[in-house]
Amino acid sequence: MSKKIKNVSGVVYSTNPDFEFQLDTPEATETLPPEKQNLRVSLDRKQRGGKVVTLITGFSGTEEDLEILGKKLKQKCGTGGSAKNGEIVVQGDFCEKIMTALKADGYKVKKSGG
Repeated sequence: MSKKIKNVSGVVYSTNPDFEFQLDTPEATETLPPEKQNLRVSLDRKQRGGKVVTLITGFSGTEEDLEILGKKLKQKCGTGGSAKNGEIVVQGDFCEKIMTALKADGYKVKKSGG
């Protein structure tokens, strides 16, 4: 198996024996405290086979903190879901329950979309 290198900034081949690839690694963003987060809670049905999900967007922080918050919200609602790419998806219509849980934790929450 060959090791694939991504984001090599266009370098294909170098004759320099001391050449090292400079990989573009994204900086780890620091998680803001809950009172500085602006979260939006909405219902979503698009491309989900007609199933309703509650979508929480606007989280700024590390993926680990996003996973922790997503797990907490899914446990609070007693349902499944996922947390990735800066948004949390909880299966079912739990907008009010999620908003009260987030407000209790100190987050700034707004309902969006309808």
